Amino acid sequence: MIFKYRLLQRYNKIKQLEVSRGSRVIVMIHRQEQLALFGLPLYKFISIEDSEEVLRAIRLTPEDMPIDLILHTPGGLVLASEQIASALMEHKAKTTVIIPHYAMSGGSLIALAADEIIMDKNSVMGPVDPQIGQYPAASILSVLDKKYISEIDDETLILADISKKAINQVKDYVCHILKNKVGLEKAKQLSEILATGKWTHDYPLYIEKLQNLGVAINTKVPAEIYDLFDLYQQSSNQRPSVQYIPAPYGSNKESKKSSESLVKSISKLLNTK
Repeated sequence: MIFKYRLLQRYNKIKQLEVSRGSRVIVMIHRQEQLALFGLPLYKFISIEDSEEVLRAIRLTPEDMPIDLILHTPGGLVLASEQIASALMEHKAKTTVIIPHYAMSGGSLIALAADEIIMDKNSVMGPVDPQIGQYPAASILSVLDKKYISEIDDETLILADISKKAINQVKDYVCHILKNKVGLEKAKQLSEILATGKWTHDYPLYIEKLQNLGVAINTKVPAEIYDLFDLYQQSSNQRPSVQYIPAPYGSNKESKKSSESLVKSISKLLNTK
């Protein structure tokens, strides 16, 4: 019952934010969970299920309605991240990614695809260099420069080949999503910096660093974002990572008129479960 009440609070905040900004608001927040048996940290990350839900939310949004994606994630699957990034790029109205705390790896890839990035002054993004298993692709590839081929086992050679392909693929995609914003040459430079392992994978890219790299950042985070973010504090309850008002929208005027009835319908739906 407590979780249902918290869920209703979130929907209310999402709707208030949508009305004030005239947009579809999608929330993708990943928190650290605890394994009950071993007490080991287990991180949620961007999964195929997340990309399915985000893409569904975008399909339910009119082409002329802006989209705000509130993002808090350590990253995740490259495929899922690229699907979300591509869907944002293809949306005809303005897309904004809002980062109240952090968006690393695949989260940074998604943010770079948006028309606008809004970050808290202390928020960070991160490099988008691919990881192969538990190792950075760039580090695996560097083995080829430090040893003779005859000294390297077959498995490492295979991983190095995969690593080279993975880095090139991510570089190409970063260049693809940035070239219309910063020009082809600058996009190539940024893709080289962000995707090739220049830094460790968890290296924090603060606003000043991002701006020096040529990434435009808006620091005016709406106050309502923090109120909504507070409703996703760590809890032992299971909950979805992606949330939005699960209904297709009409025009902005129609959306404002129907907001109260929609919230009542959601409340009724939650109370019947």
